[in-house]
This record gives sequence, C-alpha cells and structure tokens, in this order.
Amino acid sequence: MGGEHHCEWRDRAEKLEAEVASLRASLETLQRHVFGKRSEKMPRVAEELRDEVDPEAARKAAQERREENAALRRQLGTRRVEHRVPEARKVCPKCGGREFTPLGEGKLTELYELVAARVERQLHVQEKCRCRCGETILTADPPDKVFDKTRFGPTFMAQVVVAKCADSIPLYRQAKSWQRAGVPVNDSTLGELFHRSAEVVTPIYRRLVELVAKDPLVLADETTMRVQAKKRTRIAWIWDFLGRDADKELIAYVYSASRSGETPARVLEGTTGALLVDGYQGYNAVTLPGGRERAGCLAHARRKFFDAQSTAPAAAEEAMQLILELYRIERLATEAGIVGTAEHLKLRQERSGPATAALQAWLVAEQPKHLPNGPMGKAIGYALNQWEALTLFTTNAAIPLDNNPSERALRVCALGRKNFLFVGNDVAGENLATLYSLISTCEVNGVNPVRYLADVLIRVQNHPDSRIDELLPNRWKPPAA
Repeated sequence: MGGEHHCEWRDRAEKLEAEVASLRASLETLQRHVFGKRSEKMPRVAEELRDEVDPEAARKAAQERREENAALRRQLGTRRVEHRVPEARKVCPKCGGREFTPLGEGKLTELYELVAARVERQLHVQEKCRCRCGETILTADPPDKVFDKTRFGPTFMAQVVVAKCADSIPLYRQAKSWQRAGVPVNDSTLGELFHRSAEVVTPIYRRLVELVAKDPLVLADETTMRVQAKKRTRIAWIWDFLGRDADKELIAYVYSASRSGETPARVLEGTTGALLVDGYQGYNAVTLPGGRERAGCLAHARRKFFDAQSTAPAAAEEAMQLILELYRIERLATEAGIVGTAEHLKLRQERSGPATAALQAWLVAEQPKHLPNGPMGKAIGYALNQWEALTLFTTNAAIPLDNNPSERALRVCALGRKNFLFVGNDVAGENLATLYSLISTCEVNGVNPVRYLADVLIRVQNHPDSRIDELLPNRWKPPAA
C-alpha cells in the first residue's frame, strides 16, 4: 500500500511540475509579447562568413542598389530652382566693384521636398455635333470610369485601395485626410469604391490563385481576421499561398470563415509538388498520398526551443545551435550562387544530411530527460513528430528551410487587423483578400501598385479572358505614354 501511495504521489508531483513549467513558459512568452522584444532572430550568419563573401558579388550588389536609387529619382522628376545673389550683396570688399560675372554653373544642392498632393475637380465636356441634314448627332466619348455614376476616377480609387491594403490606413482616416485636401467624401463612399474595385479585378485574382496552385512548390500559412456580427465580432481566417510564375513571386490571400482544411484543399485540389507549412493538421488533406509532399518549417520548430529557454536553457541553446548549423550551410550556398541547383542539392546531401542526423540523434537522446508536457518536452516531441517533413529539403534543392516568406506576407494582415479591427461581413473579407493579393504581388515584384491598379481597373472590363495573364501584377506592362 505504501508503495502504491508513493507512486501515486510521484505521478501527481510530476504532473504538477509539468503544469508549472508550462505555465511559467506561457507567462514568460506573454510578458515578452507585451513588454519585451519578440524577435527570434538567429545570430547573423552573414557576419560569421564575412571573410568568405566574394568581393566582386558585394560590388555588384552595391551597384545594383545605386541603379535602383537612380531609377527612383528619375520617377520623381526634377525641378530646377535658381537661387540668385541679391544685387545688394554684389559689392566687392576688396575693390568696391559692383560688376560680377557668373562662375561656372553654380553650386548644386540636392533637396527632397514634399509637395502637397493636389486633387483636381475635373469637368469633362463631351462635344456634340449634328450633320447638316439634321438626321445624325454625334457625341464624343466619355471619360474612363470604373463604374457608372461614380464621381471618382480610377487613380483616386487605386490610391484608396493601396492606402488600406499596403499602408493599413482605415477608410475613416482616409476620409479625414481627403476632406483636408478639399474632397467632399466620407468613409461609406470610400467603402463603396473599395469593394467595387475588388469586384472589378476578381478575374485577375482568380487567375493569380490558379497560377499559385500550379507551382511545384507552395508556401502557406494562416492568421485570424475578425468579422462584425451581432453583439460581438466572430473569428474568421485569411490564408496566404505563395508560389512563382516565370521566376516572379506570387502571393494569393484567401478568406475563409473557418480554419478547417477545406480552404487549402479547395485551393490546391488536384495539384502535386511540395507544400511548405507548419505542423497544423488543416493541411493534412492536401498532403495525402497522391497529393503534395509536406515540407516542414525549421524556424517554427526552432521557435519552440526558443520558448523553452526559461525551463531548460542549456538544452534549448544546444538545440538552436544544431539548427543554426543548417542555416550556415544554406548561407554557403547563397554566397556561392548555387541556390536551387544540382550543386546545392549535392551540398545538402554532403553537409546538411549529417547535420540533420546529428540533430535527430540529439533529440532522441535528450527526450527522456524532460517532461513530455513541459515546454522542452513539447519542443522535442514536435520536432521528432515532424521529422520527415522537416528534412524533406535534403532531397530537393528548391525547398527552403523555413516558411518565413509566408509568415512575412501575413504581417500586412496583422497590421490591418490592429488598425481597422474587423471586416463587415464575409463578402468584405473576400474582397479584402482579393485586393491584398494584387497589391502584395505588385510590391514583391517592384511594381507601383497605384499605377497598376489605376490601369487595370479600366482595362480588365474589356480585356479578353484568354489574355488575362497580361494583367497579372508580375506580367503587367504600363500603358504607352
């Protein structure tokens, strides 16, 4: 009997110890989230390999940055402002002379200055003429408008959309700004312009989603979005799917009323290749036999060890160092310019393979030392359970080590959530995802989203469906001046 009680008390003590460790880790994570630095950045691998950086590659990168800056200056346009020496100052202190001649082109000072935005109130007059016979009357074409009876032009509408989707400025704040500029508009009118814009460009958005799904490698993630409802808001979700088209990046956001696996299954149905995601089970339907191979996110696995530092600092540090070694190897591939090639795959097989084997052996040996439900036990359990997915990159040079690009793409959604708090309904959520997709794809490809949207809002309405790819952000060409 005494032995049974002893075992019972020991089990209870271990259970309580695990709960305390878990609560302590949760508390420290919350405190760091609210009061401290949330960064999980690794040591700067680039600095460790600075001696191995090719000087010629660094010189070329610097030259490319200078050329990009020069291109930006050309887009701005330049106004030359002449500063003359006042006549009263034209007195030589040496000889008393008053005759001064120009000396060269003068001293040049570069200055960037803000010129207040100007909104025009345009009155378009369409000429009407009649034939001498009196039977025929002709009227000039009207101005381009996104939809009938609107008083706002396509560039104005594009600016409203980009300010909300790229800069996370709520419509009511935009309305205040436009009113200061002399435009009589309120937030409800801006809301109509925003949603009308989404409806018009929906064919482009649908094609964008199709192209992402066709890519052999898709990165995906999801985050919450609140939706207005009776009494209080409800939780919906925005998913992002990242792919490529002709070596250009594509970002497709998809709104869903729930976090079920129906959304990734619908977007990626019938496609094959790799899907790089975290451990969420909602992606399981896509990674069944005959579907996509599941690739895991090493940064997500590392985050769990990062959060376990409070309860097992030495073990957590050792795990993060073993993971860091894999990133050092990837940095070598980047510096050598072999990313995604056969040489990269060979490097992974020769160096990353043994490094992952060492990490796995350490995890197996370390697992019995920690409570299964404690932070460190959970971190080790997650890594071992996801091991096949986490090491898929060693067999495919195209697969990155982590899902960070997808997580970064969701930052704009998180910032928008903080600023405009919620969407009005599910349709509004779908419209937001549509415009997020086009604007984010513009930005990642260096396309001015205002110029792009102002153009396609008009062109898409009469553009052949068979040539819709021409209006994708990554393929769009500005109209000839």
